[in-house]
Amino acid sequence: MWFCCDQTTARLKTLAQAAQATAGDWGAMGWAILGYYGEKTLVDWHFMTFENSIAFLGPAGTYCNEAALKFAQRLNIDDPHLVECSSFDEVFDCVDEGATRFGVVGKENSLEGPVTATLDNFAFRTDSVILAEEVIDVNHCLVVHPEADLSRIVRVASHPQGIAQCRRFLAQNFKGVATLAVSSTAESARMAAHDPSVAGISNALAAEVHGARVAQRAIQDNSENQTAFALVGRMEDSGLLTGTRFKTTLALFLRADKPGALQMILSEFTYAGINLTMLQSRPTKRQLGDYMFFVELDGSIHDIDVQTALECLRLKLREVKVLGSYPVD
Repeated sequence: MWFCCDQTTARLKTLAQAAQATAGDWGAMGWAILGYYGEKTLVDWHFMTFENSIAFLGPAGTYCNEAALKFAQRLNIDDPHLVECSSFDEVFDCVDEGATRFGVVGKENSLEGPVTATLDNFAFRTDSVILAEEVIDVNHCLVVHPEADLSRIVRVASHPQGIAQCRRFLAQNFKGVATLAVSSTAESARMAAHDPSVAGISNALAAEVHGARVAQRAIQDNSENQTAFALVGRMEDSGLLTGTRFKTTLALFLRADKPGALQMILSEFTYAGINLTMLQSRPTKRQLGDYMFFVELDGSIHDIDVQTALECLRLKLREVKVLGSYPVD
């Protein structure tokens, strides 16, 4: 069940207070959500059960939405209550402030690299942790109005990355046709479903949700395009999912900027025989030239070699923040 919501968390709280006044016990009944579908406002006074609630980056039909459904399957949630958010910041806010139990955020794309908005939230804004990872294949489709004639398409709309990732297809099939950048691939599917002169670039889920027709599949230039999504939640839920292979993600803050600081960090992992799968620097937002590091490694915080490396780093760094130790299969 979708609860489409592009309002702020404050709006969710206001509605939750209304739910509490109506139902009395909101711990059992959950939150009332004000929903939107396209331009039509809908009020759904079903009460969302907190245990099954998942916030994701909307609108409905995004790849983030697709990842949320995958996570729901892994959590054995048959009827997930999906809360649509307008930004990754809002997804984190929903989890941190108790509006939803879980959230889904983009973590890394194979072509574009790490999602900096997610990294910054983990480093500076949230107490949420990564509970699991799901890799989604980015399979772009050309989506159109059910009765559209492709020869009469005058605009192709999508998120700027969607347009850029299908550049060759557009050059071969829609030469001279204008492109239009919109907020998301799912929004382009909604536009196409309402306008026969507009084609969108989205996944098949967005076409299904918004009533568009898939005219052609797999139109992306790079067939290896994938995005890793993170399921985020509270620390007490970190044991909900199990697996045979684990990753651990860290945020590392230096005591001071000095020669050899990065080498010192890397040497601890080398001595412990730990493989790093991601290393990313980000400004600390304190002063120009002041940076911290995100590290992702193979292994769990329960592994002795990982524990040893972390204890050594805690002696040398200002802060070692564990962002999650989670199954990846």
